[in-house]
Amino acid sequence: MKHCILCRKQIPEKPIFKLENAPASAQDIPDKEGKKKDKGMELRLYQCSHCGLVQFDCEPVSYYRDVIRAGGFSTTMTELRRGQYQHLIDTYHLEGRRFLEVGCGRGEFLGVLKEFPVMVYGMEHNQKLAEEARKAGLLVWEEFPERPKQAFGRSGMFAGDIPESFDVFLSFNFLEHQPEPDVMLQAIRNNLSEDGMGLVTVPALEYILEQGSYYELLRDHIAYYSFGTLKNLMERNGFTVLEERIINRDTIEAVVRKNSQWKEGTEEFSEKMVSMDSVTEGYKVTSREVEELLDSLEKEEKSLAVWGASHQGFTLAATTRLGRDARYMIDSAPFKQGRYAPASHLPIKAPEHFFEEPVDAVLIVAPGYSDEIAGIIRERFGKGVEILTLRTMHLEKL
Repeated sequence: MKHCILCRKQIPEKPIFKLENAPASAQDIPDKEGKKKDKGMELRLYQCSHCGLVQFDCEPVSYYRDVIRAGGFSTTMTELRRGQYQHLIDTYHLEGRRFLEVGCGRGEFLGVLKEFPVMVYGMEHNQKLAEEARKAGLLVWEEFPERPKQAFGRSGMFAGDIPESFDVFLSFNFLEHQPEPDVMLQAIRNNLSEDGMGLVTVPALEYILEQGSYYELLRDHIAYYSFGTLKNLMERNGFTVLEERIINRDTIEAVVRKNSQWKEGTEEFSEKMVSMDSVTEGYKVTSREVEELLDSLEKEEKSLAVWGASHQGFTLAATTRLGRDARYMIDSAPFKQGRYAPASHLPIKAPEHFFEEPVDAVLIVAPGYSDEIAGIIRERFGKGVEILTLRTMHLEKL
């Protein structure tokens, strides 16, 4: 792509950061046969000189319309969503209103929302995921917002049960996957009531820059929003930002309201150009500390596993010695187990595999879940296992 996905202006020719041998996907996890064809790719990151959006120039992954959540049922995420819902409903008096999650996956977060006195709906592009949500007792239909004038839920088996408009939309870490975020937001806006609201989350560019966490970059996230560029995107598509804050250390949360006075083309952008120096330094520091850890373990004839078949874990394994020298990668998501980490091809195992192939140390690469996972390791694997985690650009012992 040679144009900005936010403002449609041409992006500069020179990238602000490049990452070699990055995983080509965080969700197309190869099996034994598929890993023969799987290989890493060069990712090139650009910043639009007009609106300031940081973005890749590659095509989106094939499944960008689907919402696949490995950690949706974790205690950490469930409590976070519960708190967000409580604040939104109490602050804006939304009891009894119609809530729609756009891209709801298996309905993990809708299930939490059903605890509150609101009407709950969900739409999901992936048929299998939508079916799983329905089996959980949720009103979810297959659809994706891809036309500005699209009327949600007007066809299909649930047409009679779906309202003509919704009062609140929810979008959890979905916008950053979209090659046409303006089309998505205009479709959503046209399905909201006159005073409709929204709760939106995206990974925070500020977090990546502050922490130097290069491993947060992945092809699936085609755009990296800051507070400024997320506000630009919302205002450009007819929303006013009422609240914005950082949640779970690395995510921007924005509460928005439909702007009934909006006229397309009246927005002004004022986002500053960013420096990727911290990310470049982070790559050097993290790579060096991984080398030092592996050298130390090798001298003591000790072994290491990685916990976290997430995009962070995949990128770290593919761009450091972990992919070569770690024994395996642990993850609790059954659909990942028995497969291989993209680009590095570390085998992905269930936690129980530890008892078949014990290791002396486990490196947790799952930002936001480190303490929860460390507790599981201590309880199940015993206190003799050394536990480390990746925080910012550094490895820390827990």
